[in-house]
Amino acid sequence: MPDQKRDYYEVLGLSKSASDEEIKKAYRKLAKKFHPDMNPDDKSAEAKFKEVNEAYEVLSDHDKKARYDQFGFAGVDPNFGAGTGGPGGFGFDMGDIDLGDIFGSFFGGGFGGGFGGGGRRSNPNGPQRGASLRAGLTIDFMEAMTGCDKEIGLNRAESCPDCGGTGAAPGTSPETCPDCRGTGQVRVQRQSIMGSVTTVGECPRCRGRGKIVKSPCKSCGGNGQVTRHRKIKIHIPAGIDSGQTIPIRGEGNSGTNGGPSGDLLVVVSVRPDARFLRDGDDLYLEQPVSFTQAALGAELQIDTIDGKVKYTLPAGTQPGARFRLRGKGAPNVNGRGRGDQYVTVRLEVPRNLTFQQREALRAFAETMGEEGGDSDPVRDFFGKKKKKK
Repeated sequence: MPDQKRDYYEVLGLSKSASDEEIKKAYRKLAKKFHPDMNPDDKSAEAKFKEVNEAYEVLSDHDKKARYDQFGFAGVDPNFGAGTGGPGGFGFDMGDIDLGDIFGSFFGGGFGGGFGGGGRRSNPNGPQRGASLRAGLTIDFMEAMTGCDKEIGLNRAESCPDCGGTGAAPGTSPETCPDCRGTGQVRVQRQSIMGSVTTVGECPRCRGRGKIVKSPCKSCGGNGQVTRHRKIKIHIPAGIDSGQTIPIRGEGNSGTNGGPSGDLLVVVSVRPDARFLRDGDDLYLEQPVSFTQAALGAELQIDTIDGKVKYTLPAGTQPGARFRLRGKGAPNVNGRGRGDQYVTVRLEVPRNLTFQQREALRAFAETMGEEGGDSDPVRDFFGKKKKKK
């Protein structure tokens, strides 16, 4: 991923007015272009593939897209809306007048988090939810069709087992910060042309925690958390498609002060299949047939994700004809049935015909009222021209 994030619409080459279908088409085109299987050992393509997946994961979700359109990258941050709820985390008051109360009276409390004087900020010592983690997983096409179980390795922050997450050495406890008295905030009063202005910000001594650890735990260095490598089992539902995300609740970083753990968000990539092309829940397949099969009709064995099925090809079927196998497409990932499979007839032209085969085709052409000889269209179509002596 580049150091400087690009606008998600720019990543997909779209405008902000792009429809859901345009977003989906742009993603599929770019995901195929930069897929690791199509660009082996190409770190640049791999980074672009991840960038495309991240952009699609946001823009394909109506709620996330709305937040991104309004707030940019901050709107889709896992911690969006947490903490102070306002930019910068500062509150203001003038003397005994609290600007949070003024704005709240006009806007129904909508500015309480951003301008709130004492009491409206979240408790820094209260339970805090852990950060969510993101991981990528590549699976085969048939695994996506049938569903499967996978195991993924990751490093995550967990509560230190030695100090119980307090950060203090065993046998000791964190002490209340004397500067902020456990609030995690300090007030600084300044004089301005508007009068006495008090700014409220994070306590520099305890860094907003409200507590000070004088004897840090040696295992975690006083952080209260340690990094552990874990293997997480994941169930991949049948019908999953590239770019879709599977949330694993509670498998992210652990929370602090007794808060819940974050989630693990697994972004799935599906390797392309040599036979099937997928569009939504529908599958597309090209079926080779011979000239005689197309002309006379035949009983074909058609590949599907369930195995081969019989299909009776009508006599006189033309090249490019398409037929549908109902209910033989991809399973819907939400369990709403299955799509269809569309089969396109591709005529296979025989090569290296024997003399007898050539003569048989020439005789057939004559019965159709076509001229034989070296300019015979049937002969030219099915075999090489015979050199003139």
